[in-house]
Amino acid sequence: MKESLFQEFNEVSAKEWKQKIQFDLKGADYNEKLVYKSLDGIHIKPFYCAEDIQESVKTPSPKNWNICERLYVVSAEKSNNRAREILTKGTESLWFIIPNEEIAIEVLLKEISLENTPIYFSFNFFSEAYFKRLRNFLKDKKNQVFLQLDIVGNLARSGNWHQSFQKDYESLEHIFSYSKDFKSVISIDTTLYQNAGATIPQQLAYALSHVNEYLNPFQENLNLKGFQPQFLTASGPNYFFEIAKLKALRWLYATLASEYKIPENCHILAQPTKRNKTLYDFNVNLLRTTTESMSAVLGGANAIYNIPYDAIYHKNNEFGDRIARNQLLVMKHEAYLNKVANAAEGAYYIESLTKQFAEMALDIFKEIEKGGGFLKQLKEGIIQRKIKESAKKEQEQFDKGELVLIGTNKFENTQDSMKDELELYPFLKQNPRKTLIEPILERRLSEQIEQERINKEKAE
Repeated sequence: MKESLFQEFNEVSAKEWKQKIQFDLKGADYNEKLVYKSLDGIHIKPFYCAEDIQESVKTPSPKNWNICERLYVVSAEKSNNRAREILTKGTESLWFIIPNEEIAIEVLLKEISLENTPIYFSFNFFSEAYFKRLRNFLKDKKNQVFLQLDIVGNLARSGNWHQSFQKDYESLEHIFSYSKDFKSVISIDTTLYQNAGATIPQQLAYALSHVNEYLNPFQENLNLKGFQPQFLTASGPNYFFEIAKLKALRWLYATLASEYKIPENCHILAQPTKRNKTLYDFNVNLLRTTTESMSAVLGGANAIYNIPYDAIYHKNNEFGDRIARNQLLVMKHEAYLNKVANAAEGAYYIESLTKQFAEMALDIFKEIEKGGGFLKQLKEGIIQRKIKESAKKEQEQFDKGELVLIGTNKFENTQDSMKDELELYPFLKQNPRKTLIEPILERRLSEQIEQERINKEKAE
């Protein structure tokens, strides 16, 4: 008969643990000393136990995750050669950014196994004719092609529709009507909200309201039986919070999908955030992208694209891409992070965070829907204002040194020089133009400090 090792120890309740901690504090305030209050509205306790999760949050998790690499397509032939090359070096899925309608899909996908290689297409335009060409090319071919069509996300990011509200929705409905030819058509870009400074509950609520802007009108005109959205997510620096965020996202979407009586699965393509990436002491970005990618793995992403450590100031280059890819390869083949699905399930702390984030996001989602929905609140500037308020609080913490980015606002190397390294403009670009609504703008925390240092370098 097997005996548990724990039989030799008396069970200790959460109350007894807390009493012991309070005794050891010798009069100091428990909540002030040991309870951390995050900007996301979560109060983090010093310990968690089974009593903290009355009911486990069950979320489906993929059995495997893919290493993804992103390619901006200038030449179909050159990008095809590059794609086939990186597929031999450990990349498992491809993310093509298509800039215009001149890109020949037949050339771009030449000799790439469509059945075995997940392929994501992001477009800098919106053309029914081009999507028909793509559909005709894929007809009768087994494939794992994901289209990233997000007219609401384009409005939020640019401030304008591609054409107009009515024309964009009509075109999207028409494209969606032959969605069976693709793995997924509708994409929800939540990276915008994270990179602009939204809290985790806000990101989750906006993701839910965002996808609802497709489900609600589509249910009247289309068969949603095969509807499976793709969520683009950005992982921030708080390791356990980000694991819980993805778990909460799956749970929230499944809850919404059940109301529409459609499949409850969604596809998540994750990447590290740009918000905490720095220009100076840029090698620290390697550490940041590593933990952020790990959060995505353990949170249950289907595919992960790791941004290169120098992406904010260098054009795509072989070295940066290789290092980013190798980070994921180490996780998969040396750390064995692909051996267990849903490895974080049952962890008291993560389960507690997941439930709290989901409940807070659901409250925000209900408020948005009561206020007329996501699009209405975007047009009224409410979503933008809420994100700005959250971003301002985070920026203030950074400016005071309470939120630390090593090498930038603490332990900085004053000898670093970056003025001659800038191949890309690393700061917020604001081009005055006429827009229907105020666009949501992405901005890194360290931009002001970096601009001051760059200007000082140029002046010397």
